[in-house]
Amino acid sequence: MITGRPGGYRDVQMRGVVQPEVGVFRAARPDGRAVLVCPGGGYSITSLRNEGIDVARVLNGFGITVFVLSYRMPGEGWADRANVPLSDVQRAMRLIRANAKRYAINPETLGVLGFSAGGHLAGSLEIHHGLEVYRPVDAADRLSARPAFAGLMYAVSNMDPGRSHGGSRAQLLGPSPDPAMQARYAIDRNLRSGDAPLFLVHAEDDDTVPVANSLDMLAAARRVDIPVEAHILRRGRHGFGTRLPASSPGSLWPQLFDRWMREAIGPEAPL
Repeated sequence: MITGRPGGYRDVQMRGVVQPEVGVFRAARPDGRAVLVCPGGGYSITSLRNEGIDVARVLNGFGITVFVLSYRMPGEGWADRANVPLSDVQRAMRLIRANAKRYAINPETLGVLGFSAGGHLAGSLEIHHGLEVYRPVDAADRLSARPAFAGLMYAVSNMDPGRSHGGSRAQLLGPSPDPAMQARYAIDRNLRSGDAPLFLVHAEDDDTVPVANSLDMLAAARRVDIPVEAHILRRGRHGFGTRLPASSPGSLWPQLFDRWMREAIGPEAPL
């Protein structure tokens, strides 16, 4: 589905995904680094161009190989709705690692980057990478799904009514939320010492996902001593992807992410 946005920008949005897919975007001069990108869309669609393809093209310029995940929407008839997106992102991480030589990447430094509800999904992988939410399919499922780092862009951090993004909560948990699932997907309250380093970006004027979601993540990471870098923008609103004007300080987030990523993964091991 192609949708128009202000300024004539035309996004590509996906829904009705039955078979999850991972698009591979290779850098002209790859340096072995790689990231799995989870576009947002309130768990009702995925903003595939704005928060997937466009992001991949920008990060490719830094030598990063990018994988963009088109995952299933929890409210489209799946029996285990709340766990469906997590199962897709876990499986994607394992398949990418299983094919690391093919893509000329270092599997040990593979991380995840998510936007909005996709940021909640990336955060879910951060805390629940080892949770069994699907039956093993093949040898790839013996590999770890743990990300080496997690970037959360204007991300939903919890499923609390009145504190979360209402649409994401309704789509993920359904009309009668299971309290256990609501607690499971409270990312900020499930962080543990030893979880992967975090990179956070959020605008104070975001009227879709309140900036409190990222501030809560920052506080939670500091409580359990997880390395975290946070950039709180004065302006930017929601869903900006890589499209903030050059005059905005927030437009530099890809450069900041590139430099932070190098620090987070440390000296790269040989491929």
